[in-house]
Amino acid sequence: MNKFTAAVIVMLVSVFISAVSQILLKKAANRRYSSWIREYLNLRVIAAYGMFFVSTILTMLALKYVPLSMQPILESTSYIYISVMGYFLLKERFSRKKILGLGLILLGIFIYAV
Repeated sequence: MNKFTAAVIVMLVSVFISAVSQILLKKAANRRYSSWIREYLNLRVIAAYGMFFVSTILTMLALKYVPLSMQPILESTSYIYISVMGYFLLKERFSRKKILGLGLILLGIFIYAV
């Protein structure tokens, strides 16, 4: 595996980690807490921000080998990850607009990749 391919995989993993952290923050926001400090100092929030930090480091490492023009294309996969995780973990529904939007994102990724 060459450095470019490895960097693309690292970038996609970074985007996935970021998406998981966003889901964690959403789950933390949907809970009630006994005090305002517990809203911010709980395991879900701390873990989510830690994951954001790891994601940022991985993205910076990947950008050594991935062209900057390709980065927004790889980052757009987060919309797909978040939508799918939202459906399964948060019981959110897919509207027609969301399905159309996700289809356009996939089409854009496919066009760029070819």
